Amino acid sequence: MPRVSRAVTEKNRAAIERVSARLFREQGLQGVSVADLMAAAGLTHGGFYGHFESKDALATVACTKAFDEAVERWESRISATTDRKSALTALVNGYLSSRNRDMVGSGCPLAALATDVAREPVGKPVRNAYMAGLRRLLGVLNALQSNDNPKKDRSVALAQLSTMVGALVLARATKRHALSEQILAAARENMLAA
Repeated sequence: MPRVSRAVTEKNRAAIERVSARLFREQGLQGVSVADLMAAAGLTHGGFYGHFESKDALATVACTKAFDEAVERWESRISATTDRKSALTALVNGYLSSRNRDMVGSGCPLAALATDVAREPVGKPVRNAYMAGLRRLLGVLNALQSNDNPKKDRSVALAQLSTMVGALVLARATKRHALSEQILAAARENMLAA
């Protein structure tokens, strides 16, 4: 059987990473099999181990990719703003929206993967990838604070992040019920009034 070129190998790996980042957010780390991931990438199950040593290794890479996408999305939302308040408003309105609630596969990995990562043993690399991603998103929020008191700014950013992620998780759990929209609206209102 002929070997595939390096370019094709890289293209296939990128497809696996992209599909895995989406499917893990949609179905959870344990909710999708290697066969499912490979089929969604348009590849055979047998080719998986040519790219990754294990599903755990892929979960770590996919988690990092999901956070890369989230950071890029957050930075894009705030790049067109002119001050900290309008940047926070853009970020909060985009995050706490019906669209973001409904787009689990391309949405925030903090909300989508929190429960799965919490169930993983402490030594698993996916936990480190999750923590690194959390710190990156926290850094974006922290940069929007007053910078008068770094300790207080970090505390405010942590509270904001916790509110956003918690509200999104609850809104997803109550989707198709009026309470879902009420949760998003209340969190937006509370965060932007502060």
